[in-house]
Amino acid sequence: METKETQKSNKKGNVYRNFLELVIVGCITGIFAGAVVTAFTILAHEGEEISRDVYAYVRDHHAFIPLLFLALFGGAFLLGVAVNISSVIRGCGIPQAEGATRGIVPLKWWRDMTAMFAASLLSIFMGLSIGAEGPSVLIGASMGDGVAASLKRKQMIRKYQAASGACTGLAVAGGAPLTGVAFAFEEAYKRLTPEVFICSAFSVIVGMLTRTVIYNLLDMEIVNAFHSYVFTDLPLSSYGYVVLAGIACGVLGVLFYKLCFGMRKLFKLIRLKNDKITHGLRVMIAVLCGGVVSLIAVGAMGGGHDLIEDLGSNGGTTPVKMAVSVVITVLLLKFFITSVNVGSGIPCGIFIPIIAIGACLGGLLNKVWLEWGMDGVHWDLMVMICMASFFTAVVKAPITSIVMICEFTGSFAHLLPVIIAVSISYIIGEMSRTDGIYEELLEQYEHETGVHERAVREIFTITLVKGALADKRQVRNVLWPQGARVTSIARGEETILPDGETILRGGDVLTIVCKTDDPQKSKEELLSILG
Repeated sequence: METKETQKSNKKGNVYRNFLELVIVGCITGIFAGAVVTAFTILAHEGEEISRDVYAYVRDHHAFIPLLFLALFGGAFLLGVAVNISSVIRGCGIPQAEGATRGIVPLKWWRDMTAMFAASLLSIFMGLSIGAEGPSVLIGASMGDGVAASLKRKQMIRKYQAASGACTGLAVAGGAPLTGVAFAFEEAYKRLTPEVFICSAFSVIVGMLTRTVIYNLLDMEIVNAFHSYVFTDLPLSSYGYVVLAGIACGVLGVLFYKLCFGMRKLFKLIRLKNDKITHGLRVMIAVLCGGVVSLIAVGAMGGGHDLIEDLGSNGGTTPVKMAVSVVITVLLLKFFITSVNVGSGIPCGIFIPIIAIGACLGGLLNKVWLEWGMDGVHWDLMVMICMASFFTAVVKAPITSIVMICEFTGSFAHLLPVIIAVSISYIIGEMSRTDGIYEELLEQYEHETGVHERAVREIFTITLVKGALADKRQVRNVLWPQGARVTSIARGEETILPDGETILRGGDVLTIVCKTDDPQKSKEELLSILG
């Protein structure tokens, strides 16, 4: 019979082994996800440069416009083939990656990773308004899932690795490690647990180190994301502009959200007898619209890094390169084509395009603020504040937005005005009853793929082993499988009807109701959590 000291020692040993396993798999995921995403972002950058040169040449030589659209037609055909091979890559990638981390969306990692890698690069080479960050999240999640499959990890560890790969993809593509970690618990899991933090943090750290090594080997310089921005402290007398910026970004963010899903409804009206041809036709329309937009305005091309860079003023010392009329044109076109991309299901990334729209809005608002007496040295900070506020209104991820801006500015000194504007835009989004765009896209993806229809109600009765992941945790702080709910706990002679604050103890017999389309997988996850 075990003594109390032996039981305590075994429990500590289980905890140490669990955390050590998470550290190891997180590091391995970071290496592979970091390497693949770094290669993808380098190629994506080159693709944007090439496409800009091609479109500039065609603008100067109109005779080549038919040839350009012939090439776009061929590229659209290839994209249609890709989305029919891998349905996971339809859209911006982040909702599917979030679904994989929660066990909703099954990944065939090699197929999905290569399909997203190739399709997104092709879209970027065609000059479409697409960023690298969204695809990088799905590529990273696929690599995490692939590492877990290769190491034959349990289902729960596999979900952690998919999440850590996803946030590593975002961190490496954006050069923002803190944003990547914040994304893991705010967007991917909607909560922070020690396991989520450990696996994600180590994966991001190793992924960023891998990125640095690759850049050094290629003799490439890692530069600040937006080096045309210089930030100065904002006086209290200018906080009124911050409030107005939060309101404006919140309202336009809600309008953008509604436009995106309005476009989805519009594209769903395009329905033929053959689903593959239907998806191909939707992609074709989006590609041709993207080609027209890119011909009209160079600023609307690509993800938006160059656009954001052009809106910087070096702290008011350099005139902004873009005229007001150009900013308005680019804003409207970016607004339109990004919603078309979301509606059509074309493989794309909307992370940076959303931020770029916020930057355009910030530039236009700054013109008004300057007329009202704002000092021009605050131009750059106000643009960044609008980027964070618009992103928050659309994505509903305020913590990620705040952390992202702090990383972009390289300082926490401007935290207060950023928090004020982000909070206002978030409240406007909540009052408008909109969900985060990625959450809504995931929900629609589940309905389109029949996950909800296949789900059945299963009841599991499992004994919690001492030292397991859930031991001595509150119910709400355990990362349960999607659709799982603890309905009762038998503790000796006592039966407990739990709430979120109920603390679980080794020896408890839990009755768990799951609505799942894969009962065996859900049972495996529960056993991983409960021992």
